[in-house]
Amino acid sequence: MRIRDWDPNLKVRLFSEAMMNITFWMFFPFLTIYFAEEFGKSKAGLLLVFSQVFSVFANLMGGYCADRFGRKRMMVLSAIGQGLSFLSFAIASSPWLQSPWLGFVSFAVAGVFGSFYWPASQAMVADVVDEKDRSNVFAIFYTSINIAVVVGPILGAIFYVHYRFQLLLVAAAVCIMLGLILAKWTRETAPVQKKAISSDGKWYYFLKNQLMDYALIIKDKTFLLFIIAGVLAGQTFMQLDLLIPVYIKDVIKSQTLFSIGDWSFAVKGEQAFGIVLAENGFIVALLTVFVTKWMGKYYERNVFVLSSVVYAISIVLFSQTSMIWGFILAMAVFTFAELMGAGLQQSFVSRLAPDHMRGQYFAAASLRFTISRTIAPLSIPMTVWIGYGWTFIFLALLALLSAVIYWVMFYTFEKQKMGTQT
Repeated sequence: MRIRDWDPNLKVRLFSEAMMNITFWMFFPFLTIYFAEEFGKSKAGLLLVFSQVFSVFANLMGGYCADRFGRKRMMVLSAIGQGLSFLSFAIASSPWLQSPWLGFVSFAVAGVFGSFYWPASQAMVADVVDEKDRSNVFAIFYTSINIAVVVGPILGAIFYVHYRFQLLLVAAAVCIMLGLILAKWTRETAPVQKKAISSDGKWYYFLKNQLMDYALIIKDKTFLLFIIAGVLAGQTFMQLDLLIPVYIKDVIKSQTLFSIGDWSFAVKGEQAFGIVLAENGFIVALLTVFVTKWMGKYYERNVFVLSSVVYAISIVLFSQTSMIWGFILAMAVFTFAELMGAGLQQSFVSRLAPDHMRGQYFAAASLRFTISRTIAPLSIPMTVWIGYGWTFIFLALLALLSAVIYWVMFYTFEKQKMGTQT
């Protein structure tokens, strides 16, 4: 399905969201460094965990609000809400006011609005795209995000250190502009029957029913092991914008990236991390389809297990280097682990799910990311308690433990299949 054949809603979103994502990734990867410097590593890690708790509940409520109030309305309100949050963050980092606490609260509120935006935006794609074309459309949006992950950190590495206030102002303006564009040039797509939720129902009824659905799904032993292994592995890949930027900043004060004759290009910690993060986004955007097809030739169990093992290797590589080129090598290994399971895990979930519960299974599968994102910031205070070396070793051991659980999961899965066949 060509972009020119897309629904006008999606065309508007693709280009306007691309601008928002590029702006967002110009400063977001460096915020962990900012909070660690302002609050100390221990407090910053606990605060980031606390902020993610609100995002978890917002994510649970996001689908309800998208059905109850409409996709367009929630996306417009969320985009403008994010813009106002970034404006507040900018004021907290302005030449006239330096308030890390206001900045943290603004960051947490922006995360809540982002959690409300996501389910509405995904539902809108499903509303207007035929099932046979959805994967292609989602892939293009995913590629757009990863292009932003390439471009944003490079620009951020140049401008963030000296122009954080201006960057946050631009982010606020872009988000508010996105909300106005969506309000002006998109239409509501939620089916009437999906919006027609009883007005007598309380919002917490939805949460209660959602949690009951999750409890029913988690009784599937194979699926429960899949979530547990995903949470353990997630403690590794969630460090991309948590522990890794703080570590790189601490160990790289100023290093020469390359030199030509008498001319050389030196980078500091924030700039080095921007380059490494851009490398991750570039490899993901370039090789996702190729690596997914390559891994599809092998037995899923081996791919899942090997992905966790490669994650562990990449974390060890990060801990053993203090040179920019060492970090670039470690990130290449880290990204390969990410790509190995990117496509296969979604297809595995679809195999586990009964036809009538496929949507609920996919929703429950996202818990491995939600829970991981909530726990992962604890790695930052751990560096204070036990040091960088032991923290990286602990994360590598969690990745290896996830590999063991994936192996047990497939054993359980095959045993269940044999029992069903007999």
